[in-house]
Amino acid sequence: MSLLGIDIGSTGTKGIAFDPEGRQLTSAYREYREVYPGPNMIELPPGDVWAAVRDVMREVAAATAGDPIETISLSAIGEAFTPIGRDGEFLHNTITSMDNRSVAQTEALRESVGAWETFTLTGQPLHPSYTLTKIMWLCEQRPDVHKAAWKYLLWPDIVMLKLGLEPRLDYTLAGRTMAFDIVGKRWSDAMLAAAGVSPDVFAQPVQSGEVVGEVPATVAEDLGLPGDVLVVAGGHDQQMNALGAGIVRQGLAVDGMGTVECVSVAFDEPVRTRDMLTHNYCVYPHVKPDMYASLAFTYSAGSILRWFRDQLGAAEVAEAQATDRDPYEIILGDLPAGPTGCFMIPYLAGSGTPYLDPLAKGALLGLSLSCDRKTIVKAILEGICYELNLNLTALAASGIHIDCLRATGGGSRNADWLQIKADVTGTRVVTLNVSETGCLAGAILGAVAKGYYGSVDEACAQLVHEKAEFGPQEPNRGQYEQLYRTYKELWPAIRETMRGVG
Repeated sequence: MSLLGIDIGSTGTKGIAFDPEGRQLTSAYREYREVYPGPNMIELPPGDVWAAVRDVMREVAAATAGDPIETISLSAIGEAFTPIGRDGEFLHNTITSMDNRSVAQTEALRESVGAWETFTLTGQPLHPSYTLTKIMWLCEQRPDVHKAAWKYLLWPDIVMLKLGLEPRLDYTLAGRTMAFDIVGKRWSDAMLAAAGVSPDVFAQPVQSGEVVGEVPATVAEDLGLPGDVLVVAGGHDQQMNALGAGIVRQGLAVDGMGTVECVSVAFDEPVRTRDMLTHNYCVYPHVKPDMYASLAFTYSAGSILRWFRDQLGAAEVAEAQATDRDPYEIILGDLPAGPTGCFMIPYLAGSGTPYLDPLAKGALLGLSLSCDRKTIVKAILEGICYELNLNLTALAASGIHIDCLRATGGGSRNADWLQIKADVTGTRVVTLNVSETGCLAGAILGAVAKGYYGSVDEACAQLVHEKAEFGPQEPNRGQYEQLYRTYKELWPAIRETMRGVG
């Protein structure tokens, strides 16, 4: 028997089937494109995303015919939502979290509700990345879409609908909409009233791990699934990533190295302090019942490498095609030794925490005629790591100290990047026995739902193990400490100039 975890990301969908002992049986992946219809707008064609999810399920189902799938649980990007018509049709592209079109609507909520009040209600700092402000934008700018919309669904609810089930939204993703009461675990009347939105436009919120239903026979047949597959509520990709990394108690942190780099920490109680808000750190439900989580993140991490591949990496892509290799393996290979002395400010989609500035722009500083393509690639990795250190420092100032980072995601497979991370931050970095922990979390929730384990704690203790370790090394550590002192002064120095660019 097998347990399918599906991770719906901003650039692709991956599905992995595990057995109840956590062994990976098979996997499938489909990529799709983002579209940019206007300034500060980032969307996904929902038909492409659903086709990718459907094809991943079919491929995994075919490969596991001898170990039939028992459960499906979904991990998905936060905030990204799609207007859905009454017949289930897509009325508009999926608007992603990195889309910053709703700056004016965010400021309207600042005036009507207030930043502190919004934070204490929803656990989210006011920012245009969230679902609610973009729905407000649709109400104002696309009233035809808003009027026709039956629901505004996030991707797990859409998949449930496509699977023939009543859509349900887990507490973690509901917490990413900025419309959810994180303590009462219900849609916030105050936030929805201020936005002029009815709670009926959202799916019913449920606890992660709750069984949503069984895939109907006709749908199962079309996808090649067995006739009794259970769909189990999953969660926000960052918290699913945390669960799959064994972050089920205070003091542990996971560093998800994907399109977005995100550090996730867990708490027993919702921590809502002025320091947390000052540094723009959110608080919302964790996938594990009765726990809460916070995030520190850089919006552009793996996406910068994809940008380099697509815009500047034609030679590496051609070599990869000729040698049947991954282009990122070539891009990240043979990097120069030691710190570059160049500074990449990785704000290609606005800044993440602690600044959370939607109008921020990226910059590459410190170039000289001796800089080659490999120097630029390493500067990209260093810039992402400098930004991580900026967040670890701000978290410490908020009372959250992290002694070890459990690295996961695609970036965690690159040893050079992990060593740079340890050298820049001075923090121990470890990898795990499974890198795609978001999919593993789906299998964990499915395994608990089926009774293979009594709790997520028990499952994590059995399935999640540390593997390789990277510690700070001299002389790079000392050199990076000096360079970081320069890096942390750069954005404050150029902020006003760069916010006016583009």
